[in-house]
Formats: sequence, structure tokens, C-alpha cells
Amino acid sequence: MDITVLRPGELTAADRASWAAMQAKGHLNGSPELGNPFLSPEFALAVGRCRRGVRIGVVSEDGQPAGYLPFQRTAGGVGRAIGLGVSDCQGLVHRPGLDWDARELLRGCGLAVWEFDHLTGGQGPFEEFATHSFDSPVMDVDEGYEAYLTELRSRSPKFTRTTLAKERKLARDRGEVRYVHDERDPEALRTLIGWKSAQYRRTGRSDRFSHPWIAALVEQLFHTAADGAGGLLSVLYAGDRPVAAHFGLRSERVLACWFPAYDPEYAKYSPGLILHLRMAEGAAADGTHHLDLGRGRKEYKDSLKTRDIPVFEGWVTRRHPVALGHRARRAPVRALRNTVQSRPELFAPADKLLKRIGEIRSRGQGIKDSI
Repeated sequence: MDITVLRPGELTAADRASWAAMQAKGHLNGSPELGNPFLSPEFALAVGRCRRGVRIGVVSEDGQPAGYLPFQRTAGGVGRAIGLGVSDCQGLVHRPGLDWDARELLRGCGLAVWEFDHLTGGQGPFEEFATHSFDSPVMDVDEGYEAYLTELRSRSPKFTRTTLAKERKLARDRGEVRYVHDERDPEALRTLIGWKSAQYRRTGRSDRFSHPWIAALVEQLFHTAADGAGGLLSVLYAGDRPVAAHFGLRSERVLACWFPAYDPEYAKYSPGLILHLRMAEGAAADGTHHLDLGRGRKEYKDSLKTRDIPVFEGWVTRRHPVALGHRARRAPVRALRNTVQSRPELFAPADKLLKRIGEIRSRGQGIKDSI
């Protein structure tokens, strides 16, 4: 197994085509998880335009490309999954039957450690180093939207009935409900980002869009050509006014849900839930296999999902002082977060505290804006 490390700009058109083909044929070769758009060359190249240290490990056998591992690297040899913190699917994209060793791969990429938090399934050599596993809810639409809706009605009849009734009420109260699956208006994207930033502040979370690189990454992906993986902005309108929107990534088979938000003025209509049903309908019409709602237990995800797929977090480490130091710093933080999130008796008070902080922060911002 030969490994070459490239900068994003050094990736050839042939490499991109080979990488994309491994993804596109993954479901035919027993590795459907490779079709996720977060594993695409388009995502890696977009991150490379917004972040330093992005590299791509190209695995070759007999002179032919056999795998691609995008990652971010510090000067000291600390490696992270590309887009760590915002990427919802990570791993090595590879040809079927590739026999690889995780530590050998790290050595070839010049890494002492490689950290992941959304490792996809089917990555056996990496899974050996996982410290936790999580469910990522999925909405299957490969048999069409009506089949999905029929299953939803059977499994969650009250939820389905209530959501569809709220859509009808929204139309009666606020004007015709209209859905645009692939909205190309940049103003709609700015509206979504404004809603999402306000939601982060309101709930006491860190505003991801306050980080320039994340805002720049979303902008890059919004303008990525649709012939490969790329960004997808979907908007729900009532009358002429946007009431909910979502920005995610799509590939041939997967729509990866990423940034959903809605106008709080319309909260009583549950526009976010209506939007997700419309997204399922639009994705099914496009021939999409499933919508990946992303790791994390939320009530709305449990209501919409048809199944769960596993994702993992952990570290692949070599015997190196840099690896030991990095893990010693990061492990306690991850352990505390996972403990709080997995135990309702801890999560509920923590969530309540964050929302209280968000209320105080929002009031302070309101006072500042009025001065």
C-alpha cells in the first residue's frame, strides 16, 4: 500500500473522477455509507479553500488509486477528520476489498493521531479505535414519498396528522404554502443564516456562523455545481414570505441534513417539521435514497426517522508523545459532554441553563441595539 499526501490544489481531475466513482458505486459494492456527500471531493476541496492544513491521503495499489482520506493537519502531526465540528460523516473512501491498516495509513499521512467524531460504518480498521458509538437517524425515501408517508402514518399517526393539519392551517392563516426544493436566491441563504445564528444565541449555544470559515464554507458549497456533491438550499414559503429553510449537502443517493431553521413568528405552525416532510418529497422525486438527519437525539428526528445508522467517535493513535498529549487534553472534554447528553437527568438541567443564558444574551443584545 503506497500513500501520497496531496494539498487540495494538487488533486488531479483523474483523482476526483476516481474518488467520485468509488462513492457512486459504493452501494453496489456493499458500502452504501460511502455515498454520503460529506465524504465527497467537493466537500474536501471546499474546506480546503476555507481552512489551512487540509490534506488528502491518496492510497495506491499496483499504481492505481485505491482510497482517499481527507484530513486536517497541524504542524505537530495532529490530524483531525476534515471539517471536524461541522462534518457529519467521516472516513476513508476506498475501492471494494481494500486491505488497509489504520496506523500504517496514519504513518503514511505523517500523522501521530487522527481524531474523528462522525466516523461512518464499514470502516473496520478505524472502528477498532472508536470510544463511543451513536445513532444517526435516517428518513428512507427510496421507495417514494408516498411509501415513506404511509410508513410514517403507521408508526406515528398523531404526529403525521398534526403536522399535515398545521400545514393546512398555515395556508389558511398566512397564504399559500409553497416549497422550493433547490432555492438559488442568495438572499434566502442569508435569511436562513440569520435565523440559525439567532437560534444558537437564543438556546445558549455557540453561534457557528460567528466563525468566518464556517460561513465561508457554506457560501462555497451553495455555489458548488450540482453535477457532483454540493449544497442544497430548500425553503418553505407562506404567501411570499419564507417561514422555514434548510441548507444541507446532497449527493446522488444521500441528502445530508445540516442547518435547519425557521422564523420564530411562525413557531405555532411547526414550519420546521412541515419543511422536512416537503424535503422528503423533493428528495424522493430526485431519486435520493435517504435523508441523513445527523447524529444527536432530538424529538423531531425520532418522529421523522425510519431507522438509525451508526456513527463513531474516537482517535487512531500511534506511539508518539504528540498523540498522548492530544488525547489527554481532549478525552475529558468529550467524556463530560457525552455523559451529559446521554443522561436525561443531567441533560435537562444543562439545556435549561443554556437557554437561560441565551435569554440573558438576547436581552443584552436587544438593549445594545436600542442604544
